[in-house]
Amino acid sequence: MSQSRLSTIFTSALLATAILPGASPAALAQVLNPADRNALVRQNELQVLENRLRRQQYQQQQQQFRAQDREVAPQRPDVQQMQPTCQLRRSGSRFISTCR
Repeated sequence: MSQSRLSTIFTSALLATAILPGASPAALAQVLNPADRNALVRQNELQVLENRLRRQQYQQQQQQFRAQDREVAPQRPDVQQMQPTCQLRRSGSRFISTCR
């Protein structure tokens, strides 16, 4: 479904839920006529679509957060390296390098 279609259904769901809570619980417990039953079925369908839309928006938000986390990878700090201290010592006719 397109985003605008889901938005329209979501708005309709909000309007339907605003109208139906006005009925008392005792009236809902009685046998419903077909028109009322259809309204309840529509309300239920709209609620399902609303939940689906919220779930989709949540998943998109989480994908955006994961993408941001990947972009902001921690940088390795620059650490100075110690240069080895090497000494050349003469040993007979050769030179020996001693590094610490």
